[in-house]
Amino acid sequence: MTSFTLDLPHTHIVFGVGSLRLLGRELERLGAQRVMVIATPGRAVLAASLDGLIPSLIVHRFESAVPHVPEGVFEEARAAAAASAADCLLSLGGGSAIGIAKAVGLRAGIPVAAVPTTYSGSEMTPIWGLTTSGEKQTGRDPRVQPRLVVYDPELTVDLPQRVSASSGMNAIAHCIEALYAVDGNPLTSIAAERGITLLSGAMRTIATAPREMTARSQALTGACLAGFALGTVQMALHHKLCHTLGGTFDMPHADTHAVLLPYTSAFNASAAPEAMRAVAVALGAPSAPVGLLELSRHIAAPMSLAVLGLREADIDRAVDLAVSMPYPNPRPVTRDAVRELLNAALVGDRTYIE
Repeated sequence: MTSFTLDLPHTHIVFGVGSLRLLGRELERLGAQRVMVIATPGRAVLAASLDGLIPSLIVHRFESAVPHVPEGVFEEARAAAAASAADCLLSLGGGSAIGIAKAVGLRAGIPVAAVPTTYSGSEMTPIWGLTTSGEKQTGRDPRVQPRLVVYDPELTVDLPQRVSASSGMNAIAHCIEALYAVDGNPLTSIAAERGITLLSGAMRTIATAPREMTARSQALTGACLAGFALGTVQMALHHKLCHTLGGTFDMPHADTHAVLLPYTSAFNASAAPEAMRAVAVALGAPSAPVGLLELSRHIAAPMSLAVLGLREADIDRAVDLAVSMPYPNPRPVTRDAVRELLNAALVGDRTYIE
């Protein structure tokens, strides 16, 4: 299994089984003296365990992180950071925790560190988000890029299969959008293709052997590559739809990625044939959309937006938001085309993909 350290321009990476035990040393290397831990309620026990690992550094644990960085939760976390005079924000968990940490870090000028426990890949990007008045806004700023990321595959072995599956598909989505990004480049493409290969293979193994450490290590490596790839390019329609559905309709972020990915890939297939051929090869499939659909079935990822709570009555509002300020996309984004895509994904209509 892989163990390594890597210094990138904005981020120091420590990767390997058992690497959590190095957290204190690495935080001190960063210069942190007053650390606020940010986690979801589901990671509260793990967050509390850090008291025994880095007792002299933790000044507060904020354990109320939720998806999509709602403004109210963001303000609570910002107030907690100020009250505790934190000089470092340590995200412990997945995209929800890192999202809060990035938003608070940006506003308060506090550096961020991350210990990922899912495959969101957000720890490797300079992308931040904030949901206000029912709409999610995103932006880029190098100040939100975590200065330290500690990857320990042992922290992922107890993930529920649904979380493993959906966050893995989330990471694959990062790779695919990097491959057809308007500002893509060969280095990003190499990372993205390798990320898809690692993630898809690992997710198949994890579905039947969740404690298989080599697969968990490969999945985290793939997630790291996915985040790196997405962080260097502009996002496209797939991420725009996920941000819209999450921010406005409060749909679960990773699950939404998992459902939409075969459909957005089918949508863009004719406009990005080279990228889709690369995806198909990485998946070992006849085509990218079909390969993604079959992977979702194999790992028991959610298969329709309706299962996640979206209603037919919500489609028009989602279309309005998606086309009003579209991200650059290989295929032109029109109201009718996006409505057709969402209607198919709503019910899991695989004829749209095939």
